[in-house]
Amino acid sequence: MKPKTAMVLAAGLGKRMRPITDTMPKPLVKIAGKTLLDWGLDSLEAAGVTRAVVNVHYLPEQIIAHVAGRRAPRIVISDEREALLESAGGIVRALPLLGSAPFYIVNADTFWIDSGEPSLERLALAWDAARMDILLMLTDLDSATGHCVGTDFLVAPDGALRRSKGDPAGLIYAGAAIIHPRVFKDAPEGSHSLNVYFDKAIAAGRLFGIAMRGRWITVGTPDAIPAAEAAVAGALAKAV
Repeated sequence: MKPKTAMVLAAGLGKRMRPITDTMPKPLVKIAGKTLLDWGLDSLEAAGVTRAVVNVHYLPEQIIAHVAGRRAPRIVISDEREALLESAGGIVRALPLLGSAPFYIVNADTFWIDSGEPSLERLALAWDAARMDILLMLTDLDSATGHCVGTDFLVAPDGALRRSKGDPAGLIYAGAAIIHPRVFKDAPEGSHSLNVYFDKAIAAGRLFGIAMRGRWITVGTPDAIPAAEAAVAGALAKAV
């Protein structure tokens, strides 16, 4: 069953994107004429997601006003103005809005151009709730633009993951996943990272991943924007 709901993580401060982010939140930075946030929301819409929970913290009014213009997916705001909660803390706050079924997670500050079958569709087809608690979208170093650190995970033949500790044979977490809300049972409130839950799932043998096909793009600093726009142009030209 394909997830119909998504959590879009859009509450970060975007400090490395200053001075652009002095006056706008990073998810509203445009690459090739489209905001980072809309790149992700468009991918979710194409995958059949009907409701996206978007968390906000920094300059939240701008994001709220921007998504008000979208027809699909339907946007629900999770307001974190009181405190920055990090990735997992934001999801825990939003659980009442997300429901009891597995849902997509998408980072609002990275995006991708698919080659062939859409990556979110492939995630949904690979999802197996009997074996998995979390299924990550991954990419290799050669398919990434703007990534300036090492890899994250090594992938077993059955798709199970373990930490790569930077091993160049590993893959990068590409900022999208399917997760079952049961992993947050008894989760603490307050600021904490999804990495806590990744590691718990590894220990239980329930963290899996599949490699996307296409170009994954992250924009960390203002001077990375031209490379990102060139990567979009190149990927779209290949896809035609």
